[in-house]
Amino acid sequence: MISLSPQDIQAIVLSIKVATAATLFSLPFGFAAAYVLVFTKMPGRALLEGVVNLPLVLPPVVIGYLLLLLFGRSGALGPLLGFFDLRIVFHLKGAVIASAVVGFPLLVRSIRLGMDGIDHHYLQAARTLGARWWDRLYSIILPLSGRAILAGMTLMFARSLGEFGATIILAGNIPGVTQTIPLAIYEYTNTPGGDRMALSLCLVSIALSFVVLLVSEASARSMKKG
Repeated sequence: MISLSPQDIQAIVLSIKVATAATLFSLPFGFAAAYVLVFTKMPGRALLEGVVNLPLVLPPVVIGYLLLLLFGRSGALGPLLGFFDLRIVFHLKGAVIASAVVGFPLLVRSIRLGMDGIDHHYLQAARTLGARWWDRLYSIILPLSGRAILAGMTLMFARSLGEFGATIILAGNIPGVTQTIPLAIYEYTNTPGGDRMALSLCLVSIALSFVVLLVSEASARSMKKG
């Protein structure tokens, strides 16, 4: 039977908050990156694609360390963050940023696959009829990419729920502040007699991911029927 402490419930709530915030924050940037990669011929497009996909091949711990160098007090953005009194390291914002960076390539890849499947004759016809790029974006690209956007958001949300390496480096493992489900499980595995609690959180994590997939599938079917 699953047994959860108040601290475990906090970790579950924080995981959902972090995954939701990371997904929503990344969505406009992911859509823009996919649009540029599919519909433009800008110089350096291959470089952009490499940068977008880099988190897929880098160890999450390396990503976390690089983010720490960027957002730390002595980092590249440290003085600017200090000027605006913004705290990233060992803060919930750090967990959101770490999850967003790690999951971003999955979001972009899914949206890009959807955009690649759009018949370019539709866009050419709209251009011939005088439609501006934003008209084509809202009337053709967005509707036809809807399922791909939903799939990308689902993948990123699920990936964010399981993010560990980058989060623990940038945000730390502070109960009630930055401790998400994976970090809580890690703490239990290093605590004598914590195996049962770790297993309970593992089951919760599996259940959450399964629910996300079911909701995504149901939404995709609904969009297809519509």
